Amino acid sequence: MTESWAWFAGRLHTGLVEVTTDPSALDGSGWWAVVAAYEGPPVLARFAESREAPIPSGAWRGPSRESWASSMSRQDYIDAVETVRDHIARGDVYQANVCRILSAELPDSDAVDVGGLAELLAAGNPAPHAGVVHLPDTGISVVTASPELYLRRTGAVVESGPIKGTGRTAADLTAKDDAENVMIVDLVRNDLGAVCRTGSVTVPHLLALEEHPGLVHLVSTVRGELRAEVGWGELLAATFPPGSVTGAPKSSALRIIAEVERAAREPYCGAVGWVDADRRSAELAVAIRTFWVRDGVLRFGTGAGITWGSDAAREWDETELKAERLLAVAAGSTSVVAG
Repeated sequence: MTESWAWFAGRLHTGLVEVTTDPSALDGSGWWAVVAAYEGPPVLARFAESREAPIPSGAWRGPSRESWASSMSRQDYIDAVETVRDHIARGDVYQANVCRILSAELPDSDAVDVGGLAELLAAGNPAPHAGVVHLPDTGISVVTASPELYLRRTGAVVESGPIKGTGRTAADLTAKDDAENVMIVDLVRNDLGAVCRTGSVTVPHLLALEEHPGLVHLVSTVRGELRAEVGWGELLAATFPPGSVTGAPKSSALRIIAEVERAAREPYCGAVGWVDADRRSAELAVAIRTFWVRDGVLRFGTGAGITWGSDAAREWDETELKAERLLAVAAGSTSVVAG
């Protein structure tokens, strides 16, 4: 499809009405697709039409695994991890995420329809927060297979599901993973506490084990009730970028991330999802396990949370683990699904 569209949870949204970067629009009316880049303001697209539908079919031929380039070499990444550990030793930060951006030219200019990529991901790497936002006039074409909830809203109740701790199996998880998750839970509690009623922020689930294709995660749930005067602008300002992809304290982590990373994250580690302003409901995912296409180049981000207990080589391996299945799926073509 060449027109603008969005797809989430089995529903296709078409009939683009407007695009804005003003979060206060989400306090008004209508159904909005949201893509918030890690570095910039959110792009909000209101659609007039919605119907139950499969992901729109499209031609896709992906790059081979060998064709991807990384913004950091293995040694670059190891050096960045050690820099973060030096900051931790000096007391500047407790944890910081270090990420790298992978990029590959698409081999067939006639087979770059993100609907096709989304079909492949749905078949080969199903995810609880899968979705597509395609806004060709803005240059935004994002496909996510995110396993992580950034914000879910139902009326005044808001919930976040930070992920920290990753392994191939549960046996790979360590005390470092538990500690990392608990630190980020405290950060998310603090973020939500800035905009929620006093005493309403709780942690219904701590360190729950979730299985996903090819790996497992530790996931916690943080929930609160927004104060009556809080709108979307205040909620995003308090909680963005998501704590699980920044670090603690967040302000220090953001400075260190800017110091050690070699490329802009763009949509990666931002947020992607939807807001139904009429129903006062929303579901925004952390934009991990997420691809985006621009100018014939496919991009994908991967990273890991660094603590004092981190082993730099092991953290590099975690970034490889998070990427390997997704890159293999994206290397396919839509003929795989059709066959």
